[in-house]
Amino acid sequence: MIYGSMSMMIFILAAGYLFTVYLLLALAKRTVKKTIPASVPSFTIGKHERPVRTTTVTEAVNSQ
Repeated sequence: MIYGSMSMMIFILAAGYLFTVYLLLALAKRTVKKTIPASVPSFTIGKHERPVRTTTVTEAVNSQ
């Protein structure tokens, strides 16, 4: 039968795919670590400053 060994082929292809994804993620992680400049302190990496908006309620209206 031609489809007898197909289940093993699916397993091999799936394992190869997962291994490739694992290697690409490891490479991307290694590349990101190399591209971070040394002049930037490590505690500010990934944090973005956002302006803080505060609103003040001056009067509440009762609708009853």
